[in-house]
Amino acid sequence: MVVSFYRNARGQNALRQILGGPVQEVLHDKTLNIRTNPVDIYKAWINQTESQSGQKSKLPYEVSPEQALSHPEVQRRLDISIRNLLVMTDKFVSAITSSVDKIPYGMRYVAKILRTSLAEKFPMASAEEIDKIVGNLLYYRFMNPAVVAPDGFDIVDISAGVTLHPDHRRNLGSVAKVLQHAAARKAFDGENVHLCGVNRYLEDTHDKFRRFISAACCVPEPEERFNVDEYSEMVAVAKPIIYISVGELVNTHKLLLEHQDSIAPHHGDPLHELLEDLDDSGAHHPSRQPEGGYGGVFLEASHDHLLRRRALRDAQTPAKLQRNRSLAANSRLSLEEKKRKIIRNLRRLESLGLVDSAHQYQELIDELAKDIRNQRRYRQHRKGELLKLRQTLQGLNAKTLFYEEQIDYYNQYIKTCLDNLAVSNKYVSLPKKFKKKYLNYLAVVSLFWVLPGERGAVGIWRGVFTECQTHLGWKSP
Repeated sequence: MVVSFYRNARGQNALRQILGGPVQEVLHDKTLNIRTNPVDIYKAWINQTESQSGQKSKLPYEVSPEQALSHPEVQRRLDISIRNLLVMTDKFVSAITSSVDKIPYGMRYVAKILRTSLAEKFPMASAEEIDKIVGNLLYYRFMNPAVVAPDGFDIVDISAGVTLHPDHRRNLGSVAKVLQHAAARKAFDGENVHLCGVNRYLEDTHDKFRRFISAACCVPEPEERFNVDEYSEMVAVAKPIIYISVGELVNTHKLLLEHQDSIAPHHGDPLHELLEDLDDSGAHHPSRQPEGGYGGVFLEASHDHLLRRRALRDAQTPAKLQRNRSLAANSRLSLEEKKRKIIRNLRRLESLGLVDSAHQYQELIDELAKDIRNQRRYRQHRKGELLKLRQTLQGLNAKTLFYEEQIDYYNQYIKTCLDNLAVSNKYVSLPKKFKKKYLNYLAVVSLFWVLPGERGAVGIWRGVFTECQTHLGWKSP
């Protein structure tokens, strides 16, 4: 899903910036002819010889790779192709490894999480094996299709109805094959034993790919990247817009429900409450959605149900605020009462397995020492939080001022409209048979007044002016 998302306009732009240069160089080099199959090289040699001499060659046309390599001319042409292939592949490697910052942040962050999760789940796996899997995501899934078919990912500008020349596709395919083997550290052997001379180059290039993967995974967390915190939504005047299909929305909900313990390990995390609402609504179950084209109505009804539940919960006082108690009562306790309370709390901690009386509560002493040692860090953290709260307060004040200005504007607009109606009513004599109907329309307008630009207001005013045109000869504005 992530790869498909970044293959859209934004991801294509990144691929164009990364791969556009070397791909254009391959397409513009008319003399570049990369053939790594000995049989193809042998047949091309035979065809060239027959074309130049005008006589049919005495050599057989159908041969095996071993028979084709037995001819010095085939071996010479193969060596030239391999040299050209490595030169061109090296340009692709340089373009990829030097463009870490051009890879979309979301793709890099997914790679970072994948690398971390694999290291935690498979602690015995080597770093190289983990990097191979991450490289499969970053290169093979994301970049390799654009190398093989640049015309399908808008990497190059091609006129409508025009396709790449077969020689260009073959050259790009050969480069992509070497890049795949280098990223996976897979040597050429077996049927490709004639390319064993490239294996040394694959080893060196694999080390470059590993450094590239390590650099790509070094990205900050989303909160730091986008400078957001738990208060950002409260102070935002313009709400963010995301484009996501119903299927992607359902899949996202299902993934959240399946992995909610990993995403939010603490039971008090607000995400659990949201997921409980989601689970109750049933909107994430495709099998429970009605058929016959009513899926959108069902999702909208489920969304309204969630909004009602959240509004009802927000109207109530949070339970945490009800349970908060002042610590002033502890200061009024006597020394003996404080001792008894400490002993009760120690026994409770011991029942929970957090401390052990056999160790003289050493765990608690270690935590107290750690807390004292980290006081400076805590103070810095509190200063940072205080700064965020002050910035949030400033944002809320700015948002409040914005809405107050909007209210003043709409009030002035309504007042102007009503004054214009009063002036029109003063200077126009209404027929008796129309006066009652006209006043009814004004009553409807006053009862169902909505902000300008909404469909309800437009419909009401259209009815009013239609009547006015019919009976009074007014012209609609």
